[in-house]
Amino acid sequence: MTLASSAAAGGELPCDAHYGDAARAVRVATGSPGELGLLRELALAFHGGHGAAVCWRKAGTGKALELLRAGDVDVVLVHAPDAERAAVAGGWAASRTLIGGNEFFIVGPAADPAGVAAAGSAVEAFRRIARAGAPFVSRADNSGTHQRETAIWREAGVQPAGAWYVEAPGFMVEGLKETGRRGAYFLTDSSTWLSLPGGIPGLTLLFRGDPVLVNRYHALVRNGADDDARAFVAYVAGPEGQSIIATFSARPGGEPLYLPAAKLAH
Repeated sequence: MTLASSAAAGGELPCDAHYGDAARAVRVATGSPGELGLLRELALAFHGGHGAAVCWRKAGTGKALELLRAGDVDVVLVHAPDAERAAVAGGWAASRTLIGGNEFFIVGPAADPAGVAAAGSAVEAFRRIARAGAPFVSRADNSGTHQRETAIWREAGVQPAGAWYVEAPGFMVEGLKETGRRGAYFLTDSSTWLSLPGGIPGLTLLFRGDPVLVNRYHALVRNGADDDARAFVAYVAGPEGQSIIATFSARPGGEPLYLPAAKLAH
């Protein structure tokens, strides 16, 4: 059973969705895996075998880690390696487990005024955008995507600013739509891009394949979380959970949106 806008056990934390009919609930914060439905599939399968429900709190990586640190959630599924390692080193995350991932794409207008499609690396692509003063939309929200974008700008030796650099905080689909309206460039995760039937008007995939664009997701468990939280992460990282991740698609027979951990471990 799925109850949107329900609450976690005890009613302490508002849920964006509640998966499973049980008094016990694992509180999970994540962004795109929840938006695209992967968390729902994992949660319902876990509930069927383990009994505990899952309460999803919609939050990008930066906000999700804040919720974990405050004790407002039990588990986060996030993709910002430096921040994740800092959480474990700081003692407020008890474990960090690779569960799978995807990649980042650079998308933009088909005319490609900055010549991004001809770039030899993601860093070069970003430099071309900055040199051309071509519009670029940033999520500007400390999400995992924003943190990766910032790291690429840093490596490119560019401090993005000015009229061409548009800060538009929000989740991925909203960012893509804003980018399409502006005829701009954008860093998107592959899962969201592939899940959109017909894509986004005005945008095309221009650059992919650089190792710096590999996007690994880890599950972090709150220090002091109960056995249900640990069991949920073990399930997601185990054979059944990994099979769900490896085959999850936006539509029947469609291209899988995520890669399992085994394909990202190197």
